[in-house]
Amino acid sequence: MDTKLLEILACPVSKAPLEWDKEANELVCRASGLAYPIRDDIPVMLESEARQLTLEERESKK
Repeated sequence: MDTKLLEILACPVSKAPLEWDKEANELVCRASGLAYPIRDDIPVMLESEARQLTLEERESKK
């Protein structure tokens, strides 16, 4: 994931910053509780494509 791109991307729902989960290849927003997939090196920033984080995932800090 390009760090410059990560700096300018924000969650489309909460407008909060995103964290890159390298293992899951997702951009995570703890504020909205959503994880956006990265497919073919392109973040899919659609709420309909995001998955809900579990309560454990929302509370944990990587």
